[in-house]
Amino acid sequence: MAVIDVTANLAAVRERITRAGGEMARITVVAVTKGFGPDAVVDALGAGLTDVGENYAQELRAKAAAVTGQGDVRWHLLGRVQRNKVRSVAPLVHLWQAVDRPAAGVEIAARSPGAHVLVQVNLSGEPQKAGCRFEEAPGVVDQLRDAGLDVRGLMGIGPAGRPEASRGGFRRLRELSDRLGLAEVSMGMTDDLEVAVQEGSTMVRIGRALFGPRPDPAGVQGLQ
Repeated sequence: MAVIDVTANLAAVRERITRAGGEMARITVVAVTKGFGPDAVVDALGAGLTDVGENYAQELRAKAAAVTGQGDVRWHLLGRVQRNKVRSVAPLVHLWQAVDRPAAGVEIAARSPGAHVLVQVNLSGEPQKAGCRFEEAPGVVDQLRDAGLDVRGLMGIGPAGRPEASRGGFRRLRELSDRLGLAEVSMGMTDDLEVAVQEGSTMVRIGRALFGPRPDPAGVQGLQ
């Protein structure tokens, strides 16, 4: 098995961001360790990354326990929030990136008053995709704030396929964020990070470009 040099890979990601016109001081790289073992978190910390993203509550809890004492991690929950899982991870999560309905926000607020959240918007409009509709987002932001949450910004996932196919949705998300006066826009992953940066992303979620191909996390269930 090839040895993965996360430090070198992070340097390459940062170079891609810079070449796309981004300023590293304004863009947070979130290391996505979904499907990898705790060693990936330790490697990320060793490379200087402190923001680590997980899609599944089970993995986040297990890895947080496994890396205790290895360094300070700011955990991001990237998966759609299931209300009955909030309690188990609320003490650990620094940023809830995928809140798309007020009911989930109410549960987060009950377990973690004042928590930092992003509102996930469905960029493609496909009904099977997570995220609220663009036109719903302002109302969701208001209701989450009314629940006592700190709404930091918006999050979106580009469609599969050519990176350029993400541009329209990313641009619309950035424009909506600006209209709502929100500081953070989490968009862009390994394949489309350049397009995201060009359209104003402040946070990119990177897995494969840092850690290599992701193993299949058999038996792990997501937050629905």
